[in-house]
Amino acid sequence: MSRCFFACVALSLSVFINSSAVANTSLNAEEVKIIIQASEKGDARAQYELSRLYYYGNGVRQNYYQALQLLKKAAEKGIPDAQYDLGRIYQTGLEVQRDEAKAAEYYEQAAAQGHAYAQFNLGIMYLNGLGVGQDDDQARYWVEKAAEQGNVYAQKYLATMYYYGNGVRQNYDQARHWMEKAAEQGDAVAQINLGVLYYDGKGVRQNYYQALQWFQKAAYQGDDDAQYFLGSMYYDGKGVYQDYVEARQWYEQAAEQGHANAQFGLGTLYAAGHGVRQNKHKAKEFFGQACDGGFQDGCDSYRELNEQGY
Repeated sequence: MSRCFFACVALSLSVFINSSAVANTSLNAEEVKIIIQASEKGDARAQYELSRLYYYGNGVRQNYYQALQLLKKAAEKGIPDAQYDLGRIYQTGLEVQRDEAKAAEYYEQAAAQGHAYAQFNLGIMYLNGLGVGQDDDQARYWVEKAAEQGNVYAQKYLATMYYYGNGVRQNYDQARHWMEKAAEQGDAVAQINLGVLYYDGKGVRQNYYQALQWFQKAAYQGDDDAQYFLGSMYYDGKGVYQDYVEARQWYEQAAEQGHANAQFGLGTLYAAGHGVRQNKHKAKEFFGQACDGGFQDGCDSYRELNEQGY
């Protein structure tokens, strides 16, 4: 494939993920009063919920200090969500002085109770030596713990670890296994990467048809990379009968999202008259768009047509 998607996955994953949804459900005064009363009586879960209300200003005046104090109380009583949130706050420096060691401490408390996001984040901290000593074994252990619970971020990240041999022995079969787990949950990025593995024959027997199926799943979710790959497979006739019209349709969808490779592909189709009426002026237009998007072949093709008087 012309683009390295496993590299993109590793870089695009948000390492510190917020596991709890933003507290945007509107509560009435009576509901807030009940939570406050329970919190004042020492109910740990109520203290955690009230901390979120203060943090987001939902039903109460927004107050980060109050939110932090309540989070600490809930965390001390063993509420894993509170421990995780404190880890995230100290990791990112949200309204507190950034402290990666303290973040790791809170993540570990939550992780020990099976909190998947905390396990994932703790694994990343061990992998990179953030707030803890760098430890590949601990990194793999915690990321795998989260992945085994079905955490799609952890599954994708563990796949990239095995793909590149980052913190583990390189193993394409394991990379395929964990990427497939994430892809089966409907994650478009994982579906693309699994398609790449089948296309390249890494960790699996090379199978263009299977690659096409996974690209198609992601393409129908509107992913421009998958749309471009799908168009290219129809263009080349890999895993499917060659079909320039189908290639054009998928290239168009990706190109409309600004995908430079797809814009170049459309230019190629118009220049040759494949799947469309030949139109070198239109081809030049698409080559120009691809060039503007940083695709050098687009610049070269644009220049060639320009020199020919188009």
